[in-house]
Amino acid sequence: MGCWPMGSTPLSIIIRNDNAMKIKNLCALLLALVATCASELMAQHNIITPAPATVVWGEESVDMSKGLAIYVDAGTEDSAPLVAAVQSIGVDLRNVRRPSRRGFLNMLVVDGAELAEIADMCYATEGYVMDITTQGVTIKATTAAGLYYGLQSLKQIYDATGKFVCCHVADAPRFGYRGVLIDISRHFRTKEFLMRQIDQMAAMKMNRLHLHLTDAAGWRLEVDSYPRLCSYAAWRTPDTWKEWWYGDRRHVDEGTEGAYGGYLTKADARELVKYAADRYITIIPEIEMPGHSDEVLAAYPELRCTQLPERQGDLCIGKEATFEMMQAILDEVIEIFPSEYIHIGGDEAGKSSWKECNDCRRRMVEEGLESVDELQSYMIHRIEEYLNARGRQIIGWDEILQGGLAPNATVMSWRGEEGGIAAASAGHDAIMSPHGYCYIDAPQDAPYSQPESIGGYLPLEKVYSYEPTPESMDANVARHIIGVQANLWAEFIPTDDHYEHMLWPRAIAVAEIGWSKPENRDFKLFRERAVRIVDDMLERGYTPFDLKNEIGNRPESLEPVEHLAVGKRVSYLHPSRYYAPQYAAAGDATLTDGLRGTWTYADKRWQGFLGRGGVDVVVDMGEVMHIKSIAADFMQICGPGVFMPCRVEIWGSTDGENYELLADIEHEVVVDELPSFKSFGWEGSADVRYIRYKAHRSKFSGFLFTDEIIVR
Repeated sequence: MGCWPMGSTPLSIIIRNDNAMKIKNLCALLLALVATCASELMAQHNIITPAPATVVWGEESVDMSKGLAIYVDAGTEDSAPLVAAVQSIGVDLRNVRRPSRRGFLNMLVVDGAELAEIADMCYATEGYVMDITTQGVTIKATTAAGLYYGLQSLKQIYDATGKFVCCHVADAPRFGYRGVLIDISRHFRTKEFLMRQIDQMAAMKMNRLHLHLTDAAGWRLEVDSYPRLCSYAAWRTPDTWKEWWYGDRRHVDEGTEGAYGGYLTKADARELVKYAADRYITIIPEIEMPGHSDEVLAAYPELRCTQLPERQGDLCIGKEATFEMMQAILDEVIEIFPSEYIHIGGDEAGKSSWKECNDCRRRMVEEGLESVDELQSYMIHRIEEYLNARGRQIIGWDEILQGGLAPNATVMSWRGEEGGIAAASAGHDAIMSPHGYCYIDAPQDAPYSQPESIGGYLPLEKVYSYEPTPESMDANVARHIIGVQANLWAEFIPTDDHYEHMLWPRAIAVAEIGWSKPENRDFKLFRERAVRIVDDMLERGYTPFDLKNEIGNRPESLEPVEHLAVGKRVSYLHPSRYYAPQYAAAGDATLTDGLRGTWTYADKRWQGFLGRGGVDVVVDMGEVMHIKSIAADFMQICGPGVFMPCRVEIWGSTDGENYELLADIEHEVVVDELPSFKSFGWEGSADVRYIRYKAHRSKFSGFLFTDEIIVR
């Protein structure tokens, strides 16, 4: 049974200033109808992505196979992008000069008073109201962007059903910033590749492409004022970041035999900007400073801190030449990119060189700065003032909070949510991009089945579960959370195909987080849509992760494990052998709580040990027991420095003082590209009350991670 009675004319809601009560009653009726039909709707047509605020389906459909008359009123904006979007649907078109009444697609920019249904939605200026009836289609919005997003929904309906199914949609995004970062520094990607990703972003109603243009591994934007950034800093040997980073980290002149690299010319960048703008996407350029600047210092070593070793990653803030360079570069960036925001990085500056640099110390004295954190803040403030004077705003990673936040800065929170919350609490806008949910450079399926990556495990379901503004957040703080972003860092991603494999469909989940209200989100329904989108992308030549063949989480983690040590007390023998605070999991109860770890060390089940002594714990069984086995699992993910133990000792005791060695296991630790998991244990027969489990770190140091000491 249909949920909305479709007549012979398009449904439209006309709002007049003197009809406030009628508006209120009409909106109440709409909400009631939506509530009544919600479950049936979802079962009937789970089509539109991101999930719309309101959609009511009818029983009939429209046949426009013989052609579609289109009328576009985009206000003062160019209508060409809208016509192009309609053409992508794949039906024959004919333009008309006035709104049609039959066999039509009317796209109308109207006054907000005509769109009462979306007036109270967060970003109504990007919203739309669409009606598909047996007579045709009408899309209304207050901006051309809204019309464009309505067309994306229309195309999805047509692609999924092969027809235009009658419906009423009222929709608008929850957040104004819905973004993706693509790192083209570590491994360069071409203009054509970026255009392909822009196309898919637009289909998912995303509106920000954050281009990470500069980093240690390569400078990727043509700059006239400092030409060696392109002729030298954009090139290296060897071609993969991994080999380069763990090798001599050399940059070479363009044209050198075996040189790998490249950069976007100014013409390339302008073409990208226009291509994205035609799809209502803004490109935000990122020029890293003061850290992650190894390539800049390789090309212009005079900007290094004085009296220090050659290899440095931080620009010298004490030298005025540093500011002259950054300002000249930013002038060229501003000329190419019209975005309100310019991203200036600000993350992971080592700062150690500043402590020893005569120029930096002199700057600190002159400016009355008490710490190197304040020195970085000084630079951020100067750069912000420079950009503000030219009508632009800065975004920086959450480290720009250190030493004092610049007055108008927007914070992109990546080390968790704390930076975003701190910025929002201080009245600054923030974009949420926490690495535990939004860093899509981690494997999205069982790590052994995936290409090499930085580590961890980030399946689609976990990405989708992210909520940028928890219910506990004060409303005055929450209003400063302006969006969400997925970040694709490319250290281990050398090819186009691999980029797309990592990007999609997880970026689609971020798109829905940014667009759809929490009450309209359902992972089961989303996954069904994501599977269809992935299939379509595969048919169009993209290389997304194939959801239909997903293996899923580590089997051992799916159900609690029963064993003799569950709930027993664990003692950690020496402070140097305690677990690391950031990987405490459930604290002292972790190793006997009956919960096995997933594919990632960041799941709050694996406990991480960084001290020299590795793992050294005693499990008190409470009484002497006859046992037959003791075992614990470890993981190895070399990228982030997680390694297997080189030796494991297992001891047993009846009194807690006199221990018998039950097992002494030697293990050769080798560096592997793919993550691995291994159990180290003992089998036999013994009467014990106390079990001492000791795992030694290998020559590679790094972390040891274990999840449960299983006793049977």
